[in-house]
Amino acid sequence: MTPLRQRMEDDLNLRNYSDRTIKAYLRCVSNFARHFGKSPDELGPAHIREYQLYLVNQKQCSWAVFNQTVCALRFFYSTTLGCKEMIEEIPYPRFEKRLPVVLSQTEVDALLRAVKNLKHRALLTTIYATGLRVSEVTNLLITDIDSSRMIIHVRQGKRRKDRFVMLSPNLLTLLREYWKAYHPRHWLFPGQGSRRPINNATAYRI
Repeated sequence: MTPLRQRMEDDLNLRNYSDRTIKAYLRCVSNFARHFGKSPDELGPAHIREYQLYLVNQKQCSWAVFNQTVCALRFFYSTTLGCKEMIEEIPYPRFEKRLPVVLSQTEVDALLRAVKNLKHRALLTTIYATGLRVSEVTNLLITDIDSSRMIIHVRQGKRRKDRFVMLSPNLLTLLREYWKAYHPRHWLFPGQGSRRPINNATAYRI
């Protein structure tokens, strides 16, 4: 790791960014530098504009990826390099406004019932019933399920904050069925070998 990359990572850690955001920002700046074959501290506004046009016109990346790149470059130049005037040279695009596709209750029920693997169905149902992020569900502990108060304790979620979410009776019934079949000991949804939680990539594939 180069000293500049290490400095940016340290800056992100000092500001309590999540591990996932840190990796994403470092990747975005690295891709930007690799595109020109130079260290990012040697690149300026003209390079940024050229790279933005490349992302839109040639790579045709999603606006989510484009915006993440903008955020990463803004952080790098303003915080790591201390060039706050560069922020004005890295504009945000206008956001697309689209209505989300909302499944009916019958469609959701059919979707979840189509999952034959009980562990997978329990994981997906937990995401649906609680509104938790995938990374939050994969890191749940057995002890986070409080059936006496019908709540779930979410530890160090987005922005590293703890919170509680409601535990529905139907979800509790399914989780009990899942526990009797799999007997997880520590993590609610353990990965291979049971010593670590199921990883996010596996959960996304499910």
